[in-house]
Amino acid sequence: MKTTTRWWMGAMALLGTLAAMPASAEVTFYEHHDFEGRAFTTGRAVNDFRRFGYNDSASSVVVSGEPWEVCENVDFSGQCMVLVPGHYRSLREMNMNNRLSSARPARRDTHYGDDRYAPRPIGGEITFFEHDGYRGRAVRSTNDLPSLGAFGFNDRASSVMVVGERWEVCEHTNFGGRCVVLRPGSYPSLGSMGLNDRLSSARAISPNMRFEDSRYAPTPQPVFDWRRRAQERLFEAGVVEAHAVYSTPQQQRCWIERDRVQEPNVGGAIVGGVLGGILGHQIGSGSGRDLATAGGAVAGAVIGANVDTGDRRPAQRCATVPPQGQPDYWDVTYNFRGMEHHVQTTFRPGPTITVNDQGEPRL
Repeated sequence: MKTTTRWWMGAMALLGTLAAMPASAEVTFYEHHDFEGRAFTTGRAVNDFRRFGYNDSASSVVVSGEPWEVCENVDFSGQCMVLVPGHYRSLREMNMNNRLSSARPARRDTHYGDDRYAPRPIGGEITFFEHDGYRGRAVRSTNDLPSLGAFGFNDRASSVMVVGERWEVCEHTNFGGRCVVLRPGSYPSLGSMGLNDRLSSARAISPNMRFEDSRYAPTPQPVFDWRRRAQERLFEAGVVEAHAVYSTPQQQRCWIERDRVQEPNVGGAIVGGVLGGILGHQIGSGSGRDLATAGGAVAGAVIGANVDTGDRRPAQRCATVPPQGQPDYWDVTYNFRGMEHHVQTTFRPGPTITVNDQGEPRL
């Protein structure tokens, strides 16, 4: 009876201890941004990262189960931040990159001020574009896409942008067929990996998953993460100017006309040249005035010379046609706190653009 009582009391004490501890609290630190490089995982408090050869080495973090407190000095001292569960692709945003020396599960019985919490992490996002160079219709998602056909986008993607986390894109629905892993970045052409107009599904990948190098797409171009962060102060910066940019700014179109042919009428040529010259001066301006005048004079002379009737012969005429349709992007200049900034957008901006306290655009 005494043995049973002692066992019961011991079991209850153990349960009380477990109840006081965070459930399934685990953290994984990565040596590089975007969960790359050497990793270190723990479910217990570590008061000195030097014991694991990991002091001042963490650049990204994955927190699961419960919040964790991470500190820049050993024994949980110096500047400390509380990380809620999520994927933190870069510690640079909280000024803790390559500075961590200790970590422990956050205590449930401790109240942390709002300033102690790190900005909440942002999940992965992928955007597919209909044409190369991020042009045409776009489909954006933060959720897994078992079938791009549900968005009318099956076998239509030609370029991709990935932010936040890695994504796996596949040539068949439900993540079947050939699949490629895309790191965060921009991919101006899927043709380079043999997947142009062939994608049918896509899904975000957990940072804990590892793949052979052969599964990865070629190294992408950098992409700016424009998404708003939690608890981030935002401002409106005045737009100075915005220019529409086209891949083919101007086109020259030519056609064939038939001109009359006969002996020149001297009087007609002179009159036509004078009228053309006057018209040229009226439409010309600045450095282009002389060019417009000469062109007007020649055109007038041709008109004057062809007043009389006669035979016709083929002649080519050409004209410069301004760009048509939707611009490839907008080149935007804005001013924030006395400093000029530039950004390229896929939309025409209004009188202001939203930025953070560093002047970085936020949408």
